[in-house]
Amino acid sequence: MSKAIIFKFGGASVKDAQSVKNLASILLNRLQNPFLIVVSAMGKSTNLLEEILKAKFSLVDYSSNIAILKEQHLQICRELFAPDHLIFAKIENTFLQLERELAIKVADISYDEYYDQIVCYGELLSTKIVQEYLCSQQIFCIWQDAREIISTDNRHRVAQVNWEKTALNCRKQLLPSLSKFPIITQGFIGRADNGKSTTLGREGSDFTAAILANCLDARSVTIWKDVPGVLNADPKLFPDTVLFPKLAYREAAEMTYYGASVIHPKTIKPLANKNIPLMVKSFINPDEKGTLITDCEPQQTVPTFVQKGDQILVTFRVKDFTFVNEARIHQIYAVLESLKIRVNLMQTSAISISLCLDKEFLKVEKLMQALKTHFEIRYNEDLKLLTVLHPQQEVISRMEEGKEILLEQKTRNTFQIVFREVSTAGA
Repeated sequence: MSKAIIFKFGGASVKDAQSVKNLASILLNRLQNPFLIVVSAMGKSTNLLEEILKAKFSLVDYSSNIAILKEQHLQICRELFAPDHLIFAKIENTFLQLERELAIKVADISYDEYYDQIVCYGELLSTKIVQEYLCSQQIFCIWQDAREIISTDNRHRVAQVNWEKTALNCRKQLLPSLSKFPIITQGFIGRADNGKSTTLGREGSDFTAAILANCLDARSVTIWKDVPGVLNADPKLFPDTVLFPKLAYREAAEMTYYGASVIHPKTIKPLANKNIPLMVKSFINPDEKGTLITDCEPQQTVPTFVQKGDQILVTFRVKDFTFVNEARIHQIYAVLESLKIRVNLMQTSAISISLCLDKEFLKVEKLMQALKTHFEIRYNEDLKLLTVLHPQQEVISRMEEGKEILLEQKTRNTFQIVFREVSTAGA
């Protein structure tokens, strides 16, 4: 058993040169043997790569975005390294590889497969820069391509892990090196048997850390965030948030299921299966305790708020006045499954089915196209989905104020609304 310690640093923790220096200072005081570091793409690099992809598929020029992305990474390097450092050649070479990938004709490849071949460059760039900087600070570590370790199927953008192969790769490739030096690798990315890059789902670097922890029988995983730990709401959206010092795996899993962005939804299960503790801590105040997620009794009754933006509410109404039955639901879910679309909220009536979905490029359009002959379809865009766990009536009443509510659902432990804000202009 390795009993490795795993640290995961997200995009905000490596967004600029000062952030990379801060990462190094966190490691300097906490390095133990064996040690594994998982790093996301820098800042908003993934968003920019997605914009490049959309432009290419829309037959729009994307060269300016490539130039912006390259300059962002080079500027970070200029602030961290001497002008003659070999990192500049590595960055140039990586961008040459990216541009070769972008030269492929879109007619020859599906969007999801192409997405994975392009978006993985965010993590490849960030880890090369971080590894070189750590070595320059006498924190000697080995760069490891995660695609050589994380084995998946070819379900692009939502790849499923081949646990047996991944565990074997960890034993053969990671363990021998971990006994000598810390290893730095990428979150979010893997590789299918056909050699193509895959991704584990947006914000999937947390999941990577959990996969590696499970396969290595790690001692612990720590996720470093720009918040003090797991809060009962996003402090950017809600005032007076409450920090949870401790959470049960089940409580954390429920929060992530409904969209809490502090942890990727798939992170908890691989850790809970082997009782590996997960800590969520602040890279801004690294000495604070943060939140410990472990095998304990659920104890939280504080209302928890999870809000997701960029939502679309799609309603499928039967055309022939028959009722909605299992066959109709299956008909819709078969298309959802084929397009790999996750339903955030569903509500059925006698003659209609309403689905709240994330707005994803091309996917919702394909969903409606596939079902338009069977249903009358209506949709609303630019919506938000609010979920309140452990709701209290006064909280529900307050959350309903100032909102145009298009759909509402309530159970004993959960309150959810799909809404748009009501404009107060001219009031």
